[in-house]
Amino acid sequence: MRPVATAMRIGTASMVALLAAMLSPVARAETGVTDNAVIVGQSAVFSGPVADTGNHYRSGIELYFDKVNKAGGVNGRKLQLVALDDAYDPKRTAENTRTLIEQNKVFALIGYTATANLIAAMPIAEAAKVPMFAPLVGTTSFRQKHNHYLFHVRASYQNELSRIVQQLAVIGSDKVAVVYQDSAFGKSNLDTLLPLLQAQKLTVATTLPMAISATSATDIATQITQANAGAVIMIMAGKMSEVLIRDLKAAGIGSTIYTISVGVVDAKGAAARLNGALRGVVTASIVPSPKLERYAIVKEYRQAIAASDTKIDNYTVLEGFIAAKVFTEGLRRAGRAPTREGFISAIEGLGKYDLGEFRVEYGPANHNGSSFVELEMYSGEGNLIR
Repeated sequence: MRPVATAMRIGTASMVALLAAMLSPVARAETGVTDNAVIVGQSAVFSGPVADTGNHYRSGIELYFDKVNKAGGVNGRKLQLVALDDAYDPKRTAENTRTLIEQNKVFALIGYTATANLIAAMPIAEAAKVPMFAPLVGTTSFRQKHNHYLFHVRASYQNELSRIVQQLAVIGSDKVAVVYQDSAFGKSNLDTLLPLLQAQKLTVATTLPMAISATSATDIATQITQANAGAVIMIMAGKMSEVLIRDLKAAGIGSTIYTISVGVVDAKGAAARLNGALRGVVTASIVPSPKLERYAIVKEYRQAIAASDTKIDNYTVLEGFIAAKVFTEGLRRAGRAPTREGFISAIEGLGKYDLGEFRVEYGPANHNGSSFVELEMYSGEGNLIR
């Protein structure tokens, strides 16, 4: 009987070990989750005329991830960002997304930039059931149809354009010229803007496309002069914004220029290059001023900046910081053995969540995040005045 009893004891011990292994975080780990890290992927524009947008957004995400990692990570795991340059090319975005999912084995995707690029990436992320978090995209079409895997943090471009149009209606700017980026981003947001102008009974003087790589906008300035517009709304991002502002001001156009939040990314640099011509341009801001420490989230951001080596400090960096904080809170709530579906449920469970005088809201049918929009005006030095 003794050999049988010994065999039973060995069998029981083996069974306990097997069950422990099956129930351990390592055994049940989701793709992109290791003993020591959670791997997150980003494809964004890090080169070319719109490079500042992606580089600054990544800096903000990394700033918050570094802060968390210095404090021990999330449930004992460090946050690791794998960032690939797509140079604003949707085909490269699709290739990068496949690489991040299939080769880098990321847990989730974060911080994508540009409408057409997100359009290229989303079917790939959905097919792999990988969450897509906080793209720097406010295009209305992404919010009209609920997507289980897509989460926004920033306010929509519709929110921004509505705020601009409300301002124009108040001050009585009757004739409005619109210059839009000749891309999916520009065209879709032109479609968003026109009904808003119509609803406020504002006249559209002209709508003009502009190439992303344009180095001159003198023809556009001439057409706006001929249209006798009282205001100009720019729907574009990157260096082309500077080209348009430069040539409108050089043509002596006194109409107030309005831009959405992604229009001028490097305000200090743009102000220097424009030799004061940035003065008076009005922008929609979707986060508080990164200098305004009366917001607790900004105070936290300023402390992180002071403790870091980063030399970039602007609205886009703060936006990335905020996006990374929401992502991290969802990951923390997903528990010690996070899964992608658990992360999705955790974000949906945030409800009305206050990050520090800056609020987002999520639910099972609401992945839209923030609706914060304020209008501010640039000084000649690139500072924003409320």
